Amino acid sequence: MIAPLIDQPVIDEVKDCLTNTGWLTSGPKVLQLEAELRILTGAPAVLCVNSWTSGAMLMLRWFGVGPGDEVIIPAYTYSATALCALNIGAKVVMVDVKDDFTIDPAKIRAAITPRTKAIIPVDIGGWMADYDAIMELVYDAEVRAMFLPSTPEQEKLGRIFVVADAAHSIGAHYKGRPCGLCADATVLSFHSVKNVTTGEGGAVCLHLPQPFDHEAEYKFLKAFALNGQTKSAFEKNQPGAWRYDIIAQGMKINMPDICAAIGLAQIRRYKEELLPERVKIFERYQTGLGKHDWAILPTLRDKHQSQSSCHLYLLRIKNITETHRDIIIQRISERGVGVNVHYIPMPMLTLFRNLGYRMEDYPNTYELYKGEISLPIYNGLKDEEIDYVIQTIVASVCPPPTPPLRGRGA
Repeated sequence: MIAPLIDQPVIDEVKDCLTNTGWLTSGPKVLQLEAELRILTGAPAVLCVNSWTSGAMLMLRWFGVGPGDEVIIPAYTYSATALCALNIGAKVVMVDVKDDFTIDPAKIRAAITPRTKAIIPVDIGGWMADYDAIMELVYDAEVRAMFLPSTPEQEKLGRIFVVADAAHSIGAHYKGRPCGLCADATVLSFHSVKNVTTGEGGAVCLHLPQPFDHEAEYKFLKAFALNGQTKSAFEKNQPGAWRYDIIAQGMKINMPDICAAIGLAQIRRYKEELLPERVKIFERYQTGLGKHDWAILPTLRDKHQSQSSCHLYLLRIKNITETHRDIIIQRISERGVGVNVHYIPMPMLTLFRNLGYRMEDYPNTYELYKGEISLPIYNGLKDEEIDYVIQTIVASVCPPPTPPLRGRGA
């Protein structure tokens, strides 16, 4: 359903990495990709890592989140949003979502306790969460009074830490502001199916308030992501620069240059070429499906200058059951179109059920899920293919009526 873009510019950039720079682990390509990401997102500092999950864990550990602490997330997201907190011993507090699939700020407020250290809003499908409402909430005097700092970083911030799960939203805007400038930290994904890919990979965009020093925090995080080592192999390889130090009990999550080369070839033409192509595909779906009253269409843009990155096309079918939705998907598949569902809500999955989460506590999450079908959207999808998908969806949702059985002698 989603095909990564591997074309000649990507091949050329990877070949340059292999034959010219001769550097495979973190080196010049990673630095170039970080520079391009600073331009695209507007973030003062960007650190490339080996996955979204690693980047989110890095930022939670940097902030000192650990056992006994709580991290608030939406129930409607991929499991990595929860695992990044669970894997460092924190407790995940799930809350319900709004009709646009994003976390409900009112539900966040009700879930905050003195143990709350972080909130991870999720930009589902490329549509960004309501960051103004979330940031207003964490700055609220009553909420700040509940916050109990236990590390120097927590003392310095003085409130709940907001980490945007922007795995889907590179290139998106919220009220005119680019992804990267709406939370304290924004974590991107460059997994194989994302708008921009490095095969596997991610990036952390820093947008911390004063008195944080972005350059200093970037330098520390760069070391923390490399086992706490102050110099990368590329830096130690320079003449006379072999000496290094270990300054923290870090992680090994740096991005290799061979991966960065793939993303570098894509990011340089993302804003002018690749993202507009996705928007056109999205708009073609809107036109073709919008005439049907059973279709609930995802939002592309709104009057507040918010716009999706068009990572997913999350079609919803009105007034159907989960079983009916699954039958429709089967009909679509039989016609040769690959569709998906994003996502099975976490409380329906074995791990989270065993941890005590219950689907009935998140009614709107289930309401959205039971009618959702993700349609193909990727660079290179042709108009005639899009039209065939639309025709297939319509035929599968509205099959011709079954003729009545005819009795003997009729």
